[in-house]
Amino acid sequence: MQTLYVRTTYATGDPAKLDGVLDALRSEAPGLLSQNPGYQRYGLFADREIGKILMGSWWESESARAESDTRLRERRAQLLAPFADTVTAEDWEAVSYTPTPQVAPGMWLRIGQVESDASSYRQVFDEQGRPQLEALDGAVSATLFMNAAAGRANVGALFRDRGALAASRGPQSAIRGAFLKKTHATLRSLEEFELIMAHRPQA
Repeated sequence: MQTLYVRTTYATGDPAKLDGVLDALRSEAPGLLSQNPGYQRYGLFADREIGKILMGSWWESESARAESDTRLRERRAQLLAPFADTVTAEDWEAVSYTPTPQVAPGMWLRIGQVESDASSYRQVFDEQGRPQLEALDGAVSATLFMNAAAGRANVGALFRDRGALAASRGPQSAIRGAFLKKTHATLRSLEEFELIMAHRPQA
């Protein structure tokens, strides 16, 4: 499986100011990203109740990710400014993922951040974790994002709607518990987001 290079932006702020910024990102982000070589896909997620935005852009190489960040950083900050009180940008490698999921707004994402040994975690996720997540009722995709140098990983599981997300909490918790025990990894956070938009450039 081809490794793709991902930049995530995590922003928090006043929930009352969230919708206007989401509208601006929906309007501008696809065009801005598509102008950059190596762009693969983009996802925009939100927690409307607490006031959180998560977005991720996927790139074919580390250099494409870095060069796009240099070009887009200032405009990204401007778009987030009316909402965001905190902004955190991070780099990841998508090393295991559902190849061609059918993704649409209104789906829901559950993402867990863990500390792990990169080599063993990736192997077990490939062989057991991703197939088990993809088999959950209502699952659309499963992805492992890694920052091997930092010993960190994010596991994202996308579900067709909020009802499927809610119904999966128990079954996924059992998968997660067994998986973390087997890999000796530590869960640091668990969050859920609504998918606001997904974009892939036209071939």
